[in-house]
Amino acid sequence: MPNASARPKHSRRTRRRRREDPARNELVSSSLESAQQCLFNQDYGTAFVHYLLVLNLAPVFKDFARDSFRFTLFKWAEELDSVGRIQDLFNCYEQALELFPSDEVILNSMGEHLFRMGFRDEAAGHFHKALKLRPDYPEARENFYRVANWLVERWHFLMLNDRGRNQKYQQAIQKAVQSGCNTVLDIGTGTGILGMCAKKAGAAEVYACELSKTMYELACEVVTANGMDGSIKILHMKSLEMEVPKDIPHRVSLVVTETVDAGLFGEGIIESLIHAWHHLLLPPQRDENEFREQSATGRVIPAGATVFGMAVESAEIRRHHRLCVSEVGCLSMAAAGELRSPVSCSSEPDDSMEPYTTERLSRLPGGYKPLTEPFTALNIDFNNVQELEGLSSREVQQMCLPVIQEGELDALAVWFQLHLDEESSLSTGPQEDTCWEQAIYPVHSAKGFVLKPGDELIVEISCRDAYLRLCSVAVRREGHEISLDKRVDSRYSGNPSSNPNPEAELCSALACLQTGQNQTKDFCMLECSEMALLNNQDYHQSFCNAIGKLISQLKVKSRNQEQGSGVQSVLADSANSTECSDLLYVLDVSEGFSLLSLIAASQGHVKAYSSVEKEKQQEVLKRLARSNNISEQHLEFWLNHIEDEQGMLKRPSREKLWSAIILDCVETCGLIRQKVMEKASLARCLLEEGGHIFPERIVVYGMLVESDTLLLESAVQGQEPTLGFNIAPFINQFTTCCSAVSDWFKQVCDQATVSLLKRSTASFLLCCICCDRYPMFTKLIQ
Repeated sequence: MPNASARPKHSRRTRRRRREDPARNELVSSSLESAQQCLFNQDYGTAFVHYLLVLNLAPVFKDFARDSFRFTLFKWAEELDSVGRIQDLFNCYEQALELFPSDEVILNSMGEHLFRMGFRDEAAGHFHKALKLRPDYPEARENFYRVANWLVERWHFLMLNDRGRNQKYQQAIQKAVQSGCNTVLDIGTGTGILGMCAKKAGAAEVYACELSKTMYELACEVVTANGMDGSIKILHMKSLEMEVPKDIPHRVSLVVTETVDAGLFGEGIIESLIHAWHHLLLPPQRDENEFREQSATGRVIPAGATVFGMAVESAEIRRHHRLCVSEVGCLSMAAAGELRSPVSCSSEPDDSMEPYTTERLSRLPGGYKPLTEPFTALNIDFNNVQELEGLSSREVQQMCLPVIQEGELDALAVWFQLHLDEESSLSTGPQEDTCWEQAIYPVHSAKGFVLKPGDELIVEISCRDAYLRLCSVAVRREGHEISLDKRVDSRYSGNPSSNPNPEAELCSALACLQTGQNQTKDFCMLECSEMALLNNQDYHQSFCNAIGKLISQLKVKSRNQEQGSGVQSVLADSANSTECSDLLYVLDVSEGFSLLSLIAASQGHVKAYSSVEKEKQQEVLKRLARSNNISEQHLEFWLNHIEDEQGMLKRPSREKLWSAIILDCVETCGLIRQKVMEKASLARCLLEEGGHIFPERIVVYGMLVESDTLLLESAVQGQEPTLGFNIAPFINQFTTCCSAVSDWFKQVCDQATVSLLKRSTASFLLCCICCDRYPMFTKLIQ
């Protein structure tokens, strides 16, 4: 029986409503009104501040003001970006994300700014968050695929597809762990594959470090997916910053690494191993007879390397690194001076120069010709810390290489054999099908110098700054040495029959070197792609012919306009105006070093404005103008007078509009320079009546190809896990294939069209759209 005396239950009282604050409400209302008024007046900075105040005080307005707030943020960010207030720009985005942490549009926009400013890891993180919030967001997906090409180097795919390399590393690691090396550090872990090999082999403790944030996060995902997240500790840091016991509890008995590039030392393996031996590794076993516990000694995989080299002739290498033609687009290049690429090896290190570039010799267009037999340039023991420390202070080694066949000296090609342990090794030689290319040391100083059988090429080898440097310094011929440090005229080094007297030939060559000493003191550097384009005579001749026709048409049109308006008779009374009355004004908006402005100016009655920015390159153009009888008054460098972005492309008010805007918007690799095309589009309104953008259109051609090489460079191939590890699904997110457009293409293709195509002979659809800097292609298998 219920308790009759119990008090009856009352209904739950209504929660007391928040007391209205009239002053607060008035501030919110006035600020919202001010934000909208500032937005109308395009005062985006003030509008942004008002919106921040409103949304912080009254979050209830978030849904109402979201679109206006986004628009204001983006416009204000553009203004901050244009004046270089980068920190303020990111502060605004951080404030916006505090209000809207799950706004995929704001995340994507901030990622775009980060990417443009070089913060690629951070940009990828924002694009990834935006995609997680909205998987069907096309802009974020496109941006993620774009940044993926920057974050994950193509060689990661090549390495994972190189089964021979993977198996040999796995076997060497397994052998070391089973022999007692049960604590392991993987330096530069990448996807984490070598660390997982160590754990699978039975290592008790495995640590790994990775500097790239993207690769670090990828490695964490891979390790977790393979059930090793609790047994492999991955650190996002350089090994040089690691300490015991701060980062790892104690020294390890085995370091595994593959931080080697085509030139062996380019990724800093020497510095990282020296640090590891002093701070992270157990001491090495110094003597085979030393009675030390195996677990108390340290070792490195790979154990060492042998470096090989060979002198080669290659027209493809030559055209990328030095000027090979005497005339470009009807312009004599005699006065250009020495033009060279920024890849140049010297016994004296120069921060402005790269010591080597890379090529896969077996795939070079036109092939290559060995001029010497392969020679051993260097041996290095990675398990000898004293040898590693003494590498940079080694004396310069000089080697004499017998020449085996006649040919022009273009480069020294270098490769190596990586000794994983006493029994297993990997070769990166020209005939090997591995993930490595060969290092190329181009020869600039021996322009046109032909080596002959019986000659000896003298090469210097050094490692002064922890880079392997090879330099061709001289040729020994008939008992005499010809220095290659100075320019050599091809007249004195060609066919032996051209000069039957070797002594006279040698004297002439030496005399040429003496007279050419001053010429080599001052040279101009161009990018490898710019050198290759400069050596393309057919390309420039086509431009020259087409620009000549365009200028002729513009001149005729200009004369007709002047005669029709009677301007010519008026100008005849003014001596100052007569000289420039029929000048055509041409603007070159190409990027980098371009001769197009000079080619236009050579047509006569043309004042050309060049886009070349670097002072030394401008001097080259001025010298070429003088030597080709082009008045310096007809060549200007318009970027020298630009102090802000808004002034770009504008002409001084006293001069006419542009008669023509010319551009070279296709890179030598085939990519379209989107920024150059944007400049041309913006400048269209600055053309005078009848003016032209040149070239007026670009036709992009596509071709379907089958290529195992392209596949290996684009994604991890095959259905089987790599060494038994599940890696492909994670790294293939960063594949270079353009699947970003596949979803879009599927939506626009209706079933009827697909059915028709199914019945045709083609078994695929090909789609091409313009995306960022280049066309994107995708195929949909039906």
